[in-house]
Amino acid sequence: MYLRRHRCRSLFASCAILCALTVMALPGREAAAQTRHRLGVAGKQAPSWPQVEWLNLPTEIPRLDISDLRGQVVYLFFFQSWCPGCHAHGFPTLQALEQRYRDNDQVFFVAVQTVFEGFGTNTKERAIQDLEDYDLAIPLAHDAGEDGPSAFMRSYRTGGTPWTVIIDRRGVVRWNGFQIDEERGTKMIESLLDG
Repeated sequence: MYLRRHRCRSLFASCAILCALTVMALPGREAAAQTRHRLGVAGKQAPSWPQVEWLNLPTEIPRLDISDLRGQVVYLFFFQSWCPGCHAHGFPTLQALEQRYRDNDQVFFVAVQTVFEGFGTNTKERAIQDLEDYDLAIPLAHDAGEDGPSAFMRSYRTGGTPWTVIIDRRGVVRWNGFQIDEERGTKMIESLLDG
């Protein structure tokens, strides 16, 4: 009798664990919505940019901050050099949008390597090479994250990489997330330029 009860309890415990894992793996709309609210800072004032190493800036400008870009729409792209998604869709979208708005001084693009793993691979040299490979002559911040997740990641509450943030002319984050394609990015930027 004990053995049968023990097996039933074990079976029940196994089913409970399986159900919990299934619920976590396939979140409902409510769970997904809660997760989205925990990540990112959409609808809030864009946080000030932390002290990081800046590259690709004119020599007279030592660093950038979001407050320097008021009045412009800012497209902020977070990446890691070894991130497959960054190269599959993040960089190509950034490249297409940057080329589209290259002559528009009301749109400003910034790339930030937010290192949170692969510290020996996600170097500033690799980040510079990534920008060159995609023909991007835009400011680059290398946030090495030596004491854990990068400061940019913490302040913008990113979910990892690739992560994109689009900030309006008043410095309010209007979009943030893992994937944005050229069409959606164009619509978002156009609406912020018109607004």
